[in-house]
Amino acid sequence: MLMRKRDRRDARSGALAARGGAVPLAPAERRALDRRDFLKASGVSAAGIGALAALPREGLIRRASAATEIPSGPPIEIRKSICTHCSVGCTVRAEVQNGVWVGQEPAFESPINLGTHCAKGASVREIAHGDRRIKYPIKRIGGEWVRVSWEQAIDEIGDTLLAIREESGPDSVFWLGSAKFSNENAYLYRKLAAFWGTNSVDHQARICHSTTVAGVANTVGYGAMTNSFNDITNSKCIMIMGGNPAEAHPISMQHVLLGKERNHARLIVVDPRFTRTAAHATDYVRLRPGTDIPVIWGMLWHIFENGWEDAEYIRTRVFGMDEVRAEVARWTPDEVERVSGVPGEHLRHIAWLMSHEKPSTLIWCMGATQKTVGTANVRAYTILQLALGNIGVAGGGANIFRGHSNVQGATDLGLDVTTLPAYYGLQESSWRHWARVWDVDYDWMVSRFATKELMETKGIPTTRWFDAVNYPAEDVAQPGKIRGMMVFGHGGNTVVRMPEAVEGMNNLDLLVVCDPHPTTFAALGDRRENTWLLPAATQFEIRGTRTASNRSLQWADEVLPPIFESKGDHETMYLLARKLGFADEMFKRIAIEEGGIPSIEDILREINRGTWSIGYTGQSPERLKLHMEYQHLFDPETLRASEGPVAGDYYGLPWPCWGTPEEGHPGTPILYNLNLPVAEGGGGFRARFGVEREGVPLLAEGVSTPGSDLQDGYPEFTMAVLDRLGWAGELTDTERAVIDRIGGDKVEDVSWTTDLSGGIQRVAIAHGCSPYGNSKARALAWNLPDPVPMHHEPIYTPRPDLLADYPTLPDRVDFRLPTINLTVQMRAAELGIASEFPFILTSGRLVEYEGGGEETRSNKWLSELQQEAFIEINPADAARLGIENRRMVWMHGPENSARILARAMVTERVAEGVLFMPFHFGGFWMGADLRGRYPAGTDPIVLGESVNTVTTYGYDPVTAMQETKVTLARIVPA
Repeated sequence: MLMRKRDRRDARSGALAARGGAVPLAPAERRALDRRDFLKASGVSAAGIGALAALPREGLIRRASAATEIPSGPPIEIRKSICTHCSVGCTVRAEVQNGVWVGQEPAFESPINLGTHCAKGASVREIAHGDRRIKYPIKRIGGEWVRVSWEQAIDEIGDTLLAIREESGPDSVFWLGSAKFSNENAYLYRKLAAFWGTNSVDHQARICHSTTVAGVANTVGYGAMTNSFNDITNSKCIMIMGGNPAEAHPISMQHVLLGKERNHARLIVVDPRFTRTAAHATDYVRLRPGTDIPVIWGMLWHIFENGWEDAEYIRTRVFGMDEVRAEVARWTPDEVERVSGVPGEHLRHIAWLMSHEKPSTLIWCMGATQKTVGTANVRAYTILQLALGNIGVAGGGANIFRGHSNVQGATDLGLDVTTLPAYYGLQESSWRHWARVWDVDYDWMVSRFATKELMETKGIPTTRWFDAVNYPAEDVAQPGKIRGMMVFGHGGNTVVRMPEAVEGMNNLDLLVVCDPHPTTFAALGDRRENTWLLPAATQFEIRGTRTASNRSLQWADEVLPPIFESKGDHETMYLLARKLGFADEMFKRIAIEEGGIPSIEDILREINRGTWSIGYTGQSPERLKLHMEYQHLFDPETLRASEGPVAGDYYGLPWPCWGTPEEGHPGTPILYNLNLPVAEGGGGFRARFGVEREGVPLLAEGVSTPGSDLQDGYPEFTMAVLDRLGWAGELTDTERAVIDRIGGDKVEDVSWTTDLSGGIQRVAIAHGCSPYGNSKARALAWNLPDPVPMHHEPIYTPRPDLLADYPTLPDRVDFRLPTINLTVQMRAAELGIASEFPFILTSGRLVEYEGGGEETRSNKWLSELQQEAFIEINPADAARLGIENRRMVWMHGPENSARILARAMVTERVAEGVLFMPFHFGGFWMGADLRGRYPAGTDPIVLGESVNTVTTYGYDPVTAMQETKVTLARIVPA
């Protein structure tokens, strides 16, 4: 732990101070001197500053004179990069002198961060100078950490991987990637897993916004933020549900506050905890954790009851709203209050605001998504906005604030157990498409997998990897259990049921962690052999792109080359592929530069070559570098440039950016906007579910984008559609040749997503049409467990009396594993767990730290700001239990005899019966200090208990999202 400043001895104490002399600072103190220390050491208190006025002016003031000589030295070069923390996408101006990063500033010219940084962004220079990083490859031998060479590490890791593959098949290795990867590295990691022969490749989105992707995509077409941070300044009512951007995404909050000030917008915050965001709210709603859908349906009850919905928008652009009406009718004000605790009149008020102060936007974060009903929650939010006609308009939207620097881009590019890059899925046609992009034989790709069936089957997700290690072999639907785990950029304290995760780590035959910091994987468990730590370069030490939450891509320069013996992830992947025997195939279209490093620009061009389905095709390296150079030309409200070499473009070419880079599509700032031509960023809802359902049309009725040759709804474009419209003759000979080669004897089936020539997209857009069609959004999603979102009580509910009406969904087998939500819920009710563990436990973020916290808790500036883990408890509960503020307490969970030791914070931020704990801590385990288990010099400055030690079983049925935001706990004084 850091020493608190109030516990330090006065710097001026002792004999010298008594004589009025100065005490010299020790070297370490001098390096850490900050403004407050300076004022203390100088004796300049408020009174001292006032006393300065009494001193003779002659002794303090001298005439200024110009220096006769300018000190010489190496010039300072400005290199631009992107903050590696949350997904707002703030630009960092790094000052580099003689190869040393000497200073940083936020970019005033960035239309996103507008010259501002949060605490994390302001301290990112420390990441690249951090002395607590892994400096060279390390291997665990006989329980000791031993330094080895890169050559030995790659050779031995590769041999072990190949042995596991030979004995148990390729699915016995789990590949865990990172939302901190650049786009290029995320794409390459998914490609590496494909060439290895498995779909068990995942990253942080599984545990933050996988439910957002599934929920929004199954409602409106794409699983992404519809508008932008900047567009919030056009909102007249802003509703934030399950999010705390003031701490989680602080620079996004300035856009929220700008909207509030400029438009006198109402700011509604719905959260079980009175957060720093709620402190800015005009209207605050406190709900019981886990009751999002009752609250949303309670709002819609008032909207439908009073006719406040946008009836014309629903008629022309929404399918299935009548079925939603039928479900909403059950959620009367009395029932909503019985289940959620929110009074009906309160919901009527915010329903009136959202429906009358338009355009209104709805923002959500992980408080909404990390639940067994996460996908249903997201769909309910989106349906509310559809009912109000708020999607596809400036100032409206379904807006998702994502948590890690490239969680959007990493998800887009296939770090997901359910899909290939660009959400192509896992069916044969998708694999054939990517085989063509990669220029490899499809049958060879099939041979890399245990079976073709497994090649087309969802993998094991990061929320369940340890179950695939610990469960009996017959419960894991693949040839062998997981025996090896490759971890690039992911913490070990991010999953629920951590005691079982630790057991899984102990049972692995191989554990490899490639990261700038050792993460909790290095300290947890009792592994003595076959554990490797590989030093990864940070994103400031490589170049490449990242995608902000608003879908804008940004180019980041290499601020300085990788320090110590660290390597960029793409270089490490190349070394692994070479050892594993498929580098020539995997890097066939990617140049290997001097030093054996794959070309980032070539990787991005390969992404451009294949990602037609979401429009990552127009953002070439050259265009994105130009955007970063000319940031100052982009309007901070519209994100569009009106002059210079980027004139007409939207900043970062937010996807979809249709066609080839040469065609110059400007990007799409607002999805589903019928007010702009497709060539200018407009489009309807995506037609990905057919043209009718049980005789009811699914296509839009009587609405289209300006200039469209089709003035009504239309399906997604294929060669068959082009032929039917008589537009196929407009393809060039080159385009037609590519289409014929892809289609063979089924040319009519080649679509806008699989046409590598881009001709189908080009012709459609030339006629003013969107390549993906013009459909209705789906309020009724017939392919999901609940076609209309339904409330289900949390697995560990504090209200077992509600289980008769709102039980969770039945047990099922999915993601290759059994999921027994209902069994666990019923068993907990039978055992009276709610009585024995009477508190609801929820978790969330702090402004100082991010994710699992290993990086930020190793940053000396951030770790000073927040030195301890803590648990918030309401004063009434604390008084009843004899818990005093800042005293240590034990918090017990209902599974695995789990408990954690932390300091109590007595506060009214939480309601009675609710506990809150931030999730960024690690390095303590059920009261034990694990500092000595880290390799020497790599332990984080601040350690603490992980809240996920006591979080419990529960998974969203669509995505396997874990339930971290609502479980049960017991708390007692330590």
